[in-house]
Amino acid sequence: MKKIHAFALCALVLAGCSSAEKEQREAQAYARNESGLATAQHNATVTCGDQAQCDTAWSLTKRYIEQQSDTSVTRADAVAIETDVPSGSGKVAFSATRIANGTGATLTLFAQCRGMYGPENAKGSDYDDCVKKILKTQNGYVTYLRTHAPGQ
Repeated sequence: MKKIHAFALCALVLAGCSSAEKEQREAQAYARNESGLATAQHNATVTCGDQAQCDTAWSLTKRYIEQQSDTSVTRADAVAIETDVPSGSGKVAFSATRIANGTGATLTLFAQCRGMYGPENAKGSDYDDCVKKILKTQNGYVTYLRTHAPGQ
């Protein structure tokens, strides 16, 4: 009987170590994802030099958002593009701003995802799927503009 108790105790200790290691790996992955999201947000900005170049880039920004978003565009004017708030969890909403800067402007693409975060910015139920969608879209934004509007 003592052997069974000793075996059970060893199994519990090993399970505890495995669980702690798993939690540590998940925390590290979360930190990497959050860093990647911050970098993607920073990189989802482009500066255009004149009115014509900015108008072209802004038009392409709207098209890009329409292609990438899970919801439809609800606002598109000279300073902002916004998609509808997603009704379901795991759906990404996008917005963009156009801030005048001399004769040009700075265009920035933003993203948010319902179900991505829980209370106190904890990892939400759809976090992993949302991260993939947001990273793909934000990291592809400037490349899209440069491909479709050379000179950006």
